[in-house]
Amino acid sequence: MTTVGLWTVGLALAYTAFLVLAGRAVRARAGGAANYFVGGRNFRPITVAFCITGLFSGSSFIAILELSYRTGVSAVWYGVAEIVQITLIAALLVVPLRKRLVVTITGLIGDRFGRAARAVGGVITAFTFPMWSVATAIAFATALHAVTGLSIHGSVIATALLLLAFLWGGGMRSVALTQTANVVVFVVMLAVGAAAVLVGPGLGALADLPTTHPRLVDPSAAGVTLIVAWFGTFVVNVLLAQAAFQMALSCRTPEEGRKGLGWAAVMAVPFIVLGVAIGVAAAVTVPGESLGLLGVTRFVTDALPAPLAAAFFLGLWACAIGWGGPCQFSGATSLGRDVGAALNPRASEADLVRYTRWSLVLLTALMVVFALLRTEQSAWWNVLAWTLRNGATLAPVAAVLFWPVATRRAALASLVAGFTTGLTWYHLGGWDPAAFYLGIHPVWVGMGLNLVVLLAVTLAQGGWTLSAGTARRRRGGATVVGAAVVLAVTTLSWASLHPLGLTGLALFCAVVLLTAGVFQLTVPALATRTLPVPQEVPQEQTGGGVAGLTHERTEALRR
Repeated sequence: MTTVGLWTVGLALAYTAFLVLAGRAVRARAGGAANYFVGGRNFRPITVAFCITGLFSGSSFIAILELSYRTGVSAVWYGVAEIVQITLIAALLVVPLRKRLVVTITGLIGDRFGRAARAVGGVITAFTFPMWSVATAIAFATALHAVTGLSIHGSVIATALLLLAFLWGGGMRSVALTQTANVVVFVVMLAVGAAAVLVGPGLGALADLPTTHPRLVDPSAAGVTLIVAWFGTFVVNVLLAQAAFQMALSCRTPEEGRKGLGWAAVMAVPFIVLGVAIGVAAAVTVPGESLGLLGVTRFVTDALPAPLAAAFFLGLWACAIGWGGPCQFSGATSLGRDVGAALNPRASEADLVRYTRWSLVLLTALMVVFALLRTEQSAWWNVLAWTLRNGATLAPVAAVLFWPVATRRAALASLVAGFTTGLTWYHLGGWDPAAFYLGIHPVWVGMGLNLVVLLAVTLAQGGWTLSAGTARRRRGGATVVGAAVVLAVTTLSWASLHPLGLTGLALFCAVVLLTAGVFQLTVPALATRTLPVPQEVPQEQTGGGVAGLTHERTEALRR
């Protein structure tokens, strides 16, 4: 084992011990079984900011390191898409979801569409979260492999067991404490990484990149198809970012949660800038590595003294924990809390906590299996997980929020159809991270069919009627016409759009417009039936009772 390896293992073990001991101390403050999932809903804005930074910025830093080594500055778009997602969550969803006291997305689906939808959604969500955990665990495993000679698989197993150890006790409070500690380690990691860039190739070499390595400064080198998929996935994920919701909604008030998300968006900038700089510097200094993260590891090891290099690798460990911990916990919450409640409706909160802890063990094993299947291209695991989870849950969540017409059978069918379609499309494309079946990214196919199935099954079942409101019908009709226009333009421009990888996005946009139009044009059939309000009964005697409420509800639906 090298000197860098000894330092890295020593720091990682010390940090791990601190997290485990701190997690046990936090367990006594969890405040009961219910607070295990939401930390008592008393987080401060800075706690939310640290949690979101550890969740999104840490994982994006890993992905950007690898992507920038292979594709240069075009990796910056991955980080920009992340900031867009955080900003939209803060602007649109924190307040309404906090009012609903949402814990998980699958719980939200189950509350509306019943136990079967809750169970299926929970299983799908739980299946995908270990994929996100593997994505960052691979980074530290690669560093350990380079400096200690340990196998990558063994390092991933050790990381998985660490996640299980500190999540088992404290729940969401444990995640909050861990993320706060991770942010401190991140600051050190970014400072050391910047030093490696200055000591390694230097700013002069980076300034000469347009001449010496023009591909590394091409803003579209990653491929337009993939870049568009990043943005589309992150934007759609705004409705479905369960782990982020659990953190932001653990705040004392929705306004404080929104403020914390705003701070997290600003804190993401140095991760993006320095991630690109370090990855590009590594590509220039240590070119030719098949694994981008291995190239970064060797660059840092060669450029800096052992203690500083180990401090950088400790930051990669913190990134793995910061992303993998919340993902494992959130996935276990879906499996233990939501699926457990669906299978055992009489379960107490203490029972659900016990189910969740068992689920943590199961997801730890699943994470190891995924790592054994594929240990390269960490960003690919992220996109695969988003494709499968978002492809299943987008339509049911949209229906919960915007379409009271949707039926239980339609929600269940859309969950299964979106998940299996995304998985099948990846299989048909050979599981390639950049070349897709028919040149269309699986994320567009899965989410598109997810919405189409929801509409088709609901409308076929009946129980709906056209909205009586003229303005609403006009908006809905215009939106449907817009969908037809987008579809026509896409068809006519196929030859020019397809080589750019934009046909999948265009078709998905047409489906989204169609969905929005149908949402506006239809209302539940019973909504048009009004109970007459007796004119002879004064309003103060009805007290705004059933008749008055029915009348007001009908008029609101008509509008």
